[in-house]
Formats: sequence, C-alpha cells, structure tokens
Amino acid sequence: MGSEGRVWNGAGVAAGSGYGGSVEAKATTAAPADVPTSAASVDISLPLPEMSPHIIGLCKELVKGWSSIDSSRFSIETVSGGITNLLLKVSVKGNNGNDSSVTVRLYGPNTDLVIDRKRELQAIPYLSAAGFGARLLGMFENGVVQSFIYARTLSPADMKEPKIAAEIAKELRKFHQVDIPGSKEPQLWNDIFKFLKKAAALKFEDNEQQKRYVKISFTEIQDEVKELKDLLDILHAPVVYAHNDLLSGNLMLNDLEGKLYFIDFEYGSYSYRGYDIANHFNEYAGFDCDFNLYPDKDAQYHFFRNYLHPDRPSEVQAQDMEVLYVETNTFRLASHIYWALWALIQAKVSPIDFDYLGYFFLRYGEYKKQRDSCFALAQSFLSGLRNG
Repeated sequence: MGSEGRVWNGAGVAAGSGYGGSVEAKATTAAPADVPTSAASVDISLPLPEMSPHIIGLCKELVKGWSSIDSSRFSIETVSGGITNLLLKVSVKGNNGNDSSVTVRLYGPNTDLVIDRKRELQAIPYLSAAGFGARLLGMFENGVVQSFIYARTLSPADMKEPKIAAEIAKELRKFHQVDIPGSKEPQLWNDIFKFLKKAAALKFEDNEQQKRYVKISFTEIQDEVKELKDLLDILHAPVVYAHNDLLSGNLMLNDLEGKLYFIDFEYGSYSYRGYDIANHFNEYAGFDCDFNLYPDKDAQYHFFRNYLHPDRPSEVQAQDMEVLYVETNTFRLASHIYWALWALIQAKVSPIDFDYLGYFFLRYGEYKKQRDSCFALAQSFLSGLRNG
C-alpha cells in the first residue's frame, strides 16, 4: 500500500529554467493579464464521447488561433484521472500533418474538502509566469487549459539519484522565491486543523470501515498536533510559497533537454520551508510506503547544499545545514499527520479503489514511530541555542 491514491500523473508540462537567489529575496512576477477566461463548465462525469464537444468548444474559445479550426480536426484522449482532477490531451491536426496539443485539466466533485481551489487558481498565473508547471493558456469555471510538453514522470527511485536530487533542490529553491499576492500567512496548521475537524465528524456506511474508524482517538491526535505545533513554532522556520505535494508523480524530466519540471500545484500554499522539504523526503518511501527509504543525513546534506547555495553548494556553512536538518526532520512529523488526516476524508468521499483507512493508520503509525526521536532532535538543538 502506498501513495498511489493521490498520484494522478500527467504526461506534459512546460519549461521552467534558472536557479539561484535567496529565499528571503522574493522573485516578484506579475501574472499575465491576457489569459483568456470563460464562464463555461464541463460535467466531469460525462463519458469522453459526450464530453468532447464541450471540450472542443472551450479550446476554440480559449486557445489562441484555434477558434476557426474545424471540429473534425480535433482529437481528445485521457492522460490521467482521479478524484481531484481529470487531465485530457487535446490535439489538432495541422495542415502539415503535425499535431499541436494542449492539456485540459478538469476539477473533480467534492475536491473542496481537501483542496482550496480558490487558492490554487490565484497562484497558477504567477507560478506559470515564473516558469513553473505548464504554461497557462486559459481558465474556465471548473478547470484550466495549459500547454503540453513531453516529459517522463520520475519514479521514487529517481528522486534520490544525487544528480536529480541536486536539481530538485535547486528548482525548489527557485519555487520558494515566487511571490504570490495576498496573505503570506502559513496555512499548514489551518489546513491540518480543518482536516482534523472534518475527519473527526465522519460516519461510514460500511460496517467494517466504521469499526476501524471508531478505534481512532481524535483527542489524542489533537493533543499531538498542538504539541508539535508549539515545538515547531519555536524553530521560527522561514515561510515560503510551498508546493506541499512534491512526490515523484509531480516531478517530470525531459531527458533529451535535461530539464526538470514541477507540476500540479493543487496543495500549494504559503507554508514552511522545512515542511516542503520534509514532505518531499517522506515521498522517498514510494508507492509501497517503505519509510526505511527516508534519506539519511548524508543524502539530506547533499540536498541542503544545493538548496541553500545552488551556485556554490560546497560553500554552505555547517551551521546553516544543521538548522535546516533540524527544521526538516521535525516537520517530517507534520507531513505524516497532514496526509493521515487527508486519507480519512478521502476514505469517505473518494471513489478510487484504495484503502485510504489503511493509509491513515500507516501514516499515523509512522508519526508515532518517529515522534520521540524527532522531538528529541529539536529539543536538543533548542537547548544548545539557549546554552549558547
């Protein structure tokens, strides 16, 4: 059992390039003012043949140069799908016989329980303008139209390859520099408490599910969350715009060009630097959720060097790496809590054939397994600071 319950892989993204700069010195990028929008919506429950005319109409309306193309020249195929979205590849046969393609992402029903679509849609234009994800071509009531570039999705094993890990670190540094207008307040704890409230109020029709569910102590979880938050608040981790879901399925590589891309910003928000990195490290566990694959200190320091000083990683000071090491490995616990509670909500609403309740117990079990050592790491570090 693993994280495949939330992996909906696309096959194309747009290029993002360049690294460097400090996390504190935000890269302010104006959102493109000329992205066309439509008030139309598409019923995601329709079979593809019935949905296709609506998709073609949207593409004609939103994609520059496509308005007069005959509908017979369009072809549509499903790239991926799940509870959170449906990704379609829409292609047009050109006069020269070559295809031009875009992706259409349709948002699924009930996703407001786990995803803040308003927050996502506010960020997408700015992330797109900064070179992240697919280039935004148009927006409609329940989805977006984006550019399509061929690239392969990384595997969990790819992420820990030293060269790829270094590129992920550099790209993440750049991602954390993007300035999204609006409140810069970190949303992690708001989201966790929101999930906790929803998760604690569920009732399952299936008797076996309900028996497993009632064994959960939400009072215990709430106490754990409060204690963890109190400890992490003392660390004063930098607040950045975070991806928050940097698993292998959201990392793509164009091997020919050697370019790495981040995709899918559904869970993006202002959050803590260490949380975003820790959440990524937890994903080394892969689809089988083997958390023994969590990177060791040497592998983490390799990542930290490339994150903290992309141009000259060998020059990173030891004390800066220690700070990030403590920060990351304490936020490691918050990542387990977040996805454990997320899984409980999905167990109720998701039509995906996946043991989300089992995933809750797996992630919360890993939290409890790592809790004491992670708390001790942070407390020892803080004690050292107090004693000078």
